[in-house]
Amino acid sequence: MQRHAGLHKARLLIELAKHSVGSTQATAAYKLHLEQLLEEFDLATAQLARVEKEVTNALKQITFTDKLLAIKGISKISLAGILGEAGDLSGFAHGNSLLRHAGLHLAEASSGKWKGQIVLFKRGRSRLRRFLYLATISLIANNPEFKAYHAHNVHVKKSKK
Repeated sequence: MQRHAGLHKARLLIELAKHSVGSTQATAAYKLHLEQLLEEFDLATAQLARVEKEVTNALKQITFTDKLLAIKGISKISLAGILGEAGDLSGFAHGNSLLRHAGLHLAEASSGKWKGQIVLFKRGRSRLRRFLYLATISLIANNPEFKAYHAHNVHVKKSKK
C-alpha cells in the first residue's frame, strides 16, 4: 500500500491548478490592493512603535517601575496598563485591595436557605482585570518561580488552571 502520492502526481496537480484556480482578470487591481494593505501594515507598525516609545518615556517618570520591570515576565505595556487603570499603587494597603478594585474578589450567590456557587465578583474595572490577567499569564509562562507557584496551586491546592 502506497502512503504518499509521489512526484508525478504532485506535478500533475500543480499543472491542473495553474488552469483551474485563481482569476487571471484584474491582477493589477489585486496588486494595488495588496500594496495598500502593506502600506497600512507599515503605518500601524510605525504608530505602535511611537506609542511604545511614549509608554516607555512615561514609565521612566514613575519611580518604582524599574523594580517592577526587573521581574522576569512583566512587560512595559502590561505594567503601563496596570498603572494606568489602577493609578498610584501606594494607595492600596494590600494586594487584595487592588484585586477588589479590579473586581477579582470572590462573592457567593446565595439567598435564604439556598447556597450558590462562589464566583468572581466582576464589578470592578474590566480593563484592569484584563491587564492583571495578561501579566499573570506572562509571569507563569516566563518566570520559573511563578510557574512553580502556579503548579503548586493547581496540583496541591486543587485550584483551577
